[in-house]
Amino acid sequence: MTGNYHKHYSSNLQRDMEYMTYGDTGRPVLVIPSQDGRYFDYDNFGMTDVLAPWIESGRIRLICSDSIDGETWSNANGDGAQRAARHEAWFRYITEELIPTVQEYEGQTMIITGCSMGAYHSANFFLRRPDLFDSLVALSGVYRKDYFFGDYMDDTLYLNSPLHYLYNMPSNHPYWQLYRERNMILCVGQGSWEEDMIRDTREMQQIMAAQNVPVWIDFWGYDVAHDWPWWRKQIVYFLPKVLAED
Repeated sequence: MTGNYHKHYSSNLQRDMEYMTYGDTGRPVLVIPSQDGRYFDYDNFGMTDVLAPWIESGRIRLICSDSIDGETWSNANGDGAQRAARHEAWFRYITEELIPTVQEYEGQTMIITGCSMGAYHSANFFLRRPDLFDSLVALSGVYRKDYFFGDYMDDTLYLNSPLHYLYNMPSNHPYWQLYRERNMILCVGQGSWEEDMIRDTREMQQIMAAQNVPVWIDFWGYDVAHDWPWWRKQIVYFLPKVLAED
């Protein structure tokens, strides 16, 4: 599907960053790419095509961001503190630079979504900044730092590991009420390459249930693999629910 290419300089990252937009009107949907992914992957893997009916009718507007996973989560041989700090700089780029640039008006909230590692990133953005997002659709995510950082932990990394900070978030923290007022969907298949994602999704389910947060946790069938053909089906299934179309 034809989109619009954008590039701008990020003061947080000290480099140019790129992104694509699809559609001109409708609910803004921020898309975070999968591990080591790029801003053009959502289109290349057919996600924009299956969402075309909503884009072309003006119901949604996609903003497909870029990532720097190669410098952070995927940089297994790098220094843990530097990797975590670089990730936090990217987090600030998304929240302080990209989102204000693509908002139609100040204070507008967005839907955020992603697949695989994009699901982790999406959930982390949503959980840390529920003031910016009203809906989350996370498909096949892990939600802790361990898979990529092993035993390493510091204060910055802790802030980016949902299954760590949610366990320790006080019950009277105002974010719990914001979560209750938002739409949260976590989906995972039970087929090939989904084992770690199933584990983390179950833990998220337990944490949210303990705090009376109404999250839609959906475990798809044993034939549902960690792969794009299923994510295309899932996003088409869940998007109308978020948009309250059915």
